[in-house]
Amino acid sequence: MRRISDNDLLNHYIVKHHIENIFDKDILKHAQLHFYEKEEYILEAGSNLEYYYLLVDGKIKVSYPFENGKSMLLKFYREFNSIGDLELLKNILILCDIDAIEDTYLIAISSEILRKEYLDNVKFLHHLIDSLSEKLYATINNGSYNFVYPLINRLSSYLVEHITDKNYIVLHSSYIEIAQFLGTTYRHLNRTLKELESKSIINWENKRIYIVDEDRLRELAKNLYMKSL
Repeated sequence: MRRISDNDLLNHYIVKHHIENIFDKDILKHAQLHFYEKEEYILEAGSNLEYYYLLVDGKIKVSYPFENGKSMLLKFYREFNSIGDLELLKNILILCDIDAIEDTYLIAISSEILRKEYLDNVKFLHHLIDSLSEKLYATINNGSYNFVYPLINRLSSYLVEHITDKNYIVLHSSYIEIAQFLGTTYRHLNRTLKELESKSIINWENKRIYIVDEDRLRELAKNLYMKSL
């Protein structure tokens, strides 16, 4: 992690994401801009929450670790989102591992300062309620869809979420992690990728997925998932 001492860039993100609607000026004077390189850890489960983070640029991955050493991929977060809502409110240890999968900028405010000076602020409490309720809604939806819809629909939605202006997708997560996220096994995921390839919807080479027929892929996706949180 690098702290970026660039007030112009910090103010750019504050204005861009309307952060003055969350924090008053007396709190924003404590704001820092942190930069994490691709594949760098941001937060580690079991540690203390030193900063409350606002993701303002980039993309991160959230995983829940189990005692047996395995982990479950929960969600990808894009700009703009908050990190540490529950830990801040409950004053508990960090629950999930979070790492950057792209170069990422976060606005950081000391959790100690927020707990001491700001937890009774109406604007900030509304922000926390909105953030937590949106995450809960997304979790319920995604969990329900994993139960109801076939894997080909869930996988198509996952791929659509990662489409860029290129004609291919580079998967940064392992296939085991993706299978866990989609509520299936590695073998079933492998078979379904081959099925999409046999239907001439994608071409599949290692961690690179070439989109052959985006319209059919989007039709299979059925808008199952909300935006990546």
